[in-house]
Amino acid sequence: MLIFKDWHHFCDVSNETLWEKRTRGKKHKSLHRRAKRGTSVGRSIDERPAEVADRQQSGHGEIDLVVGGKGTGSAALLTLVERKSRKLIIRKIKDKTQAAVSRAINGIERSMGKEAFKVVFKSITADNGSEFLDYEALEASVFGRSTRTHLYYAHPYSSWERGSNENTNRMIRRFIPKGSDITKCTRTAIREIENWINRYPRKILNFKTQKSCSFRRSLHETHLAQKSWAF
Repeated sequence: MLIFKDWHHFCDVSNETLWEKRTRGKKHKSLHRRAKRGTSVGRSIDERPAEVADRQQSGHGEIDLVVGGKGTGSAALLTLVERKSRKLIIRKIKDKTQAAVSRAINGIERSMGKEAFKVVFKSITADNGSEFLDYEALEASVFGRSTRTHLYYAHPYSSWERGSNENTNRMIRRFIPKGSDITKCTRTAIREIENWINRYPRKILNFKTQKSCSFRRSLHETHLAQKSWAF
């Protein structure tokens, strides 16, 4: 059952009230594995500009899927996180195909507008899952087929290279545990999860929320944030 708390519950923040403390040691998986996922023909993360890695520049995202349990429906959740602000977008997609992922990104661009999307997502980093390998479709704008973003692929089995996505997906699993049937998740429930996470005080943001970070102000200063992009 979805448990949603409004903003007022976050007025007093302490270690006791934070549901997850970031005290666990990071475990880096080996790059050397016999099994391989899809082989990307796009840009490697090694080609990604240095300013993306240090999170000093706004406007770079990470993309991933949250999938349901075996034997459940084919639906999944597409998660798109801005690396600096940790702004999260969740979209339910009908299956884990390249076409479904492209449709979801197209829908996000339409709701934000062409120029706003290019500011918020100058680049997007993905893993090597087959659902993300059509980089040409993901990079091409629905407005005139110009380039809307640049896609970069992390090294295989290197989830720490997309740490914002991994941490955010862990938060989503608080509401949608592994094994759940995502086809049963309603649009309202997904929006409440998205809002909850975007309003959650983050240690990495000095216990501020995504909605109070400077990235929000920078977009308004460029006059590119539209009402459909709910900051």
